Amino acid sequence: MLGNLGQLAQLLRQAKDVQQKLGEVQKKLAAMTVEASAGGGMVTVVANGHQEILSVKIDPAAVSADEVELLEELVLAAVNAARKKAEAMARDEMSGLARGLNLPEGLNLPDLSR
Repeated sequence: MLGNLGQLAQLLRQAKDVQQKLGEVQKKLAAMTVEASAGGGMVTVVANGHQEILSVKIDPAAVSADEVELLEELVLAAVNAARKKAEAMARDEMSGLARGLNLPEGLNLPDLSR
């Protein structure tokens, strides 16, 4: 009986450690950024580790009245590229956390990158 209580206490300590480390990763991801561009750098998007778009920069040379549709496509491409990079960055950070916890094989942490 006491052995089970000791194991439970250890499990609770580990859960508290995991919660703390997840909070640290969340803060780290909020501060990290990725940048992606489209159209040879005509449109550039910056996103953070929570996959929030922080900025969109458009080269003035990309804008003319008859190229609005092209500009829209470039913005869309750059936003999606930045989001994918931010998602990969968050996945890398979370997998690093999971490796350090020595969790049982097959136990997957939820996607907490948001």
